[in-house]
Amino acid sequence: MNPTPSPRAAVIVDPFSSGARYAPEFASLGVPAVAVGSLPEVPAVYADSWEPARYQRVFSFDGDLERLVAAVRPLAPRCVLAGAESGVELADRLTERLLPDQANTPALAAARRDKGAMARALRAAGVPVIPQICTDDATAVRDWIAREGLHGRDLVVKPPRSGSTDGVTRVRAGADWRVPFDAQLGRINQWHNLNDRMVVQEYARGTEYVVDTFSHRGRHTVADVCRYGKTDNGGQMAVYERLTWTAPDDPAVPVLARYAEAVLDAVGLRNGAAHIEIMLTADGPRLIEINSRPHGGGHPLFNLTATGDSQVRRAARWFVREEAPPRGYRLLRHMSVVFLIARVSGTVSGTGVLDGIRELPSHHHSAVGLRDGDRVEATRDLLGTLALGFAVLAHPDPAVVERDVAAVRAMEAALVVTPDPDPGRAPAAGPPPVGRGTPR
Repeated sequence: MNPTPSPRAAVIVDPFSSGARYAPEFASLGVPAVAVGSLPEVPAVYADSWEPARYQRVFSFDGDLERLVAAVRPLAPRCVLAGAESGVELADRLTERLLPDQANTPALAAARRDKGAMARALRAAGVPVIPQICTDDATAVRDWIAREGLHGRDLVVKPPRSGSTDGVTRVRAGADWRVPFDAQLGRINQWHNLNDRMVVQEYARGTEYVVDTFSHRGRHTVADVCRYGKTDNGGQMAVYERLTWTAPDDPAVPVLARYAEAVLDAVGLRNGAAHIEIMLTADGPRLIEINSRPHGGGHPLFNLTATGDSQVRRAARWFVREEAPPRGYRLLRHMSVVFLIARVSGTVSGTGVLDGIRELPSHHHSAVGLRDGDRVEATRDLLGTLALGFAVLAHPDPAVVERDVAAVRAMEAALVVTPDPDPGRAPAAGPPPVGRGTPR
């Protein structure tokens, strides 16, 4: 008797953050997962989500694509998926070689990772974009600002291949855009990429949303739409305050979904998950960026509570059973993520007040590890936000969620942060100064 053949494995490139959810989802359908690491070692920010025991095999990419293809091909993988942003490019290359019928458009690979190429692809497809330039030439930026009539307007400067708002800076009208441009250019960012160019764009005003999708054979489906709340924190423009799930009958949802589908087509994403950040402006939706992988930070797991489904679950069902997901989603519970913010750097005290988060009626999940005496950095980007902590609130009644959001902010405001001393100033008499976590 011939033994039952082993099921074809799902290959996950950099199965970190939300990408770690692929392995249990495939396992629930009787399919093993294989991990491929695109970097020499797991980035520190992803270390907590890396569970090698979940994987049938673990491969490390050493720069030799042919060697990796030869090692993975005998497994006859059923799919190759990017788990985290760092794995997007390698997942594309492996899919082209191992499963060409599932490949996203190879000629548009750069547009699925590089923000400069992304904008060019959208313009070529006739999809409206925020006015921007991507270059390493400060003179070209100066000339572009003059040509576009953007003198005296707020601008954004950011690396084209970073993530989690790393290096994203708002330059207010009258300030010198060359300061962040020069500071970031030539730097190795948190994702081990060289900032060899910089994006400079007009600062878009409106309401920012994220549309999370799963695509198969060019058919796009929306797993959820969420609204962002962000705030300035000193010179940083993209500090997260809140993420709120949007009901599918909200008038913004069909507008955003249509635009998201146009973006997916423009960058050639035919198969897999995507996380599409969109600003809904007075002139219509405009792309902030598309990430060709699942929404990070554990979002797909929370989405199961909010909607009963997720990008990751849709992917597993499709690649195992060819079960086509619905085009849209349902909202079963109102849900918000509240992100803690440190307005100043210093030493924190009074953290016991945060214990009350777990007692809130809508408490679903929280990750808050602050203790008295901890030193905190002023929140500058998403990674700093996640390090500080967040609370996920969910309830059938939206009024309960809103009350609990206000309660979390009140607890945060009760934190005391003693700012770092100014080395250029003599110590003041009396007690040290204090800084509140989030003055409202």
